[in-house]
Amino acid sequence: MKEMTNYYQIPRSEWQGFYRKGHTPLTQEELDSIKSLNDRISMQDVEDIYIPLCHLIHLYMKEFESLTLSKGLFLHRYEKMPPFIIGIAGSVAVGKSTTARVLQTLLDRLFSRRKVQLITTDGFLHPNKVLEERGIMNRKGFPESYDMQKLIHFLDEVKSGKPNIEIPMYSHSVYDIIDDEVEIIDRPDILIVEGINTLQLPANEQIYVSDFFDFSIFVDADPELIEKWYLERFESLLDTAFQDPSNYYYNLATGNRKDALKVAKNVWKTINLVNLTEYILPTRSRADIILHKTLKHTIDEVHLRKY
Repeated sequence: MKEMTNYYQIPRSEWQGFYRKGHTPLTQEELDSIKSLNDRISMQDVEDIYIPLCHLIHLYMKEFESLTLSKGLFLHRYEKMPPFIIGIAGSVAVGKSTTARVLQTLLDRLFSRRKVQLITTDGFLHPNKVLEERGIMNRKGFPESYDMQKLIHFLDEVKSGKPNIEIPMYSHSVYDIIDDEVEIIDRPDILIVEGINTLQLPANEQIYVSDFFDFSIFVDADPELIEKWYLERFESLLDTAFQDPSNYYYNLATGNRKDALKVAKNVWKTINLVNLTEYILPTRSRADIILHKTLKHTIDEVHLRKY
């Protein structure tokens, strides 16, 4: 990773020593159940990386709450505490979903009085029918494939304290928005928003999605490593997709494996790598924290934004 002067570059060996109090409120079995397909994470990773990260997030939360209270004092009125929103970005297959679920579990247990909820921005993709009508099905995951106005409106409602907000559900098995199914977000104290587009350019000239974030994380790795993880995950998907004819990958799973891998390699080269290079990586410098991964999904460095 190219060094950025506005970040403290902290080796794992140093980061893990920043906070060592208490026990890890997570078991190996629970960790195995929440990690993403083909991702690798250990209890040691939780202790070395995520427990100190949760402590840092708590520091940001206290500053956020203090500023909210100070604004209320200045205005001579009570200001209700808005949700603290954490954005998590990174490439396809880099492991950001695992990071999001681990943080959700840890924050929920470390701060038991706080209500913690998690969403992915996949639910704000336009349905496949719409993408096909617009001729951009091959651009799925690119900025134009998302309903960014709907995502921004949702985040505005969350910050304003609106109860029982409904958002669309997305299925990775059918590779599309699920009709008539929604997820309910009901006034969380902490909301984690995970997706490749969470730090991207604005949908209009006034508002960035990241303007709603109080803390942001970018999960990073060398593109060649991510390609390897993407192909490994693709093969793992094929190993189960053949059992379900409704699965998006069913035809590939029941066909020739070499031909299927050729398709995956082409998708990576023409879609995912282009999206990573042109739209995702340029947002990395907007993150408060960069978790840098190396072989076997090991986080070897943490980069903390200076300013």
